[in-house]
Amino acid sequence: MTLAEMFEARGEARGEARGEARGEARGRAQGRAESLLDLLRVKFRSVPAEVVDTVRAADVAQLRAWTERVLTADTLEGVFG
Repeated sequence: MTLAEMFEARGEARGEARGEARGEARGRAQGRAESLLDLLRVKFRSVPAEVVDTVRAADVAQLRAWTERVLTADTLEGVFG
């Protein structure tokens, strides 16, 4: 194996590892989003499409905050306000 091939192999391995990490993070965020949407549907029965879109686009930190608020909020606005 040449030096160039070794560097190429290392670069590919790093790229694959980064891609896997990003995919796992995205999967965790999607799972949190769907769980929050389930909670919202149980508590408030109906969830507007714009709320669904907002939840699915949010990052993990925001999803965590909303999930905590859903426990005490009386309205959807109370969760997202």
